[in-house]
Amino acid sequence: MPVAEIVYVVTNEAMPGLIKIGRTTDDLAGRIRGLNNTSVPLPFELYFACEVHDSAFVEAQLHEAFGDHRVSKNREFFRLAPERARAALSLAKIKEVRLGDEIFETSEDKAEVEAAKRRTRFQLSMLDIPPGSELKLFRDPEIICITVDNKNKVNFKGDITSLSDAALHAVKDLGYEWDAASGPWEWTYQGKRLDDLRREIEEKAD
Repeated sequence: MPVAEIVYVVTNEAMPGLIKIGRTTDDLAGRIRGLNNTSVPLPFELYFACEVHDSAFVEAQLHEAFGDHRVSKNREFFRLAPERARAALSLAKIKEVRLGDEIFETSEDKAEVEAAKRRTRFQLSMLDIPPGSELKLFRDPEIICITVDNKNKVNFKGDITSLSDAALHAVKDLGYEWDAASGPWEWTYQGKRLDDLRREIEEKAD
């Protein structure tokens, strides 16, 4: 049997704004679990992974392309929106690789990650965007939604829903066959992605 060549993108709730781009020719779930040692506050999560023809080449190209976002030249960590890495990696994709809870060593690990997500979940109040504000879809600014609270609810085509659900419906209308979409990445406010605005605020706070 030929060895699967996989390039992956992982995130960690304890490292907001950072992603890791790596490769493996072994068990992907085992590789991710191997990253979760006692020096890491929370387990890593798989954001995207796919089989490619030459994982060493593809990984090197991604590291080169995003070199100006690299935290350290000796580390595979980048201060970069994971969506950007996924878009670039998809160009080399043979087949997407999906994983479930097997990336967690224990159920406690999974519970800790879920709790951290609830604490850091995006809210419009983080950006001081008031209810009644117009958000535009990055991929097509003619598509809009209107904020209805200071959390993450919007009015999209007359339905009150979350930023991410509205984004998913919007990109599907454009022909993208996705299972999920990131609201802060897909929607913009005054010409900037919500995710970029959040990162600007976080960087100023640092």
